[in-house]
Amino acid sequence: MTEELTYEKALEKLDETLKLIEEGDLSLEDALKAVDEARIYLKVCSERLEVARHKIEIRPEPAE
Repeated sequence: MTEELTYEKALEKLDETLKLIEEGDLSLEDALKAVDEARIYLKVCSERLEVARHKIEIRPEPAE
């Protein structure tokens, strides 16, 4: 599931999940599940950003 998520989609899902938690209308069990989902989406976002950062850092500078 997480492999096919883009950064943007994972961020969108994270935002949706956090809004559900913030609204406070979830049962304790559902809130705990939502927190677990949010952690997964946050991890995906972090991984995608790390990959992008690494790509930027290793780019060779143009020859002058």
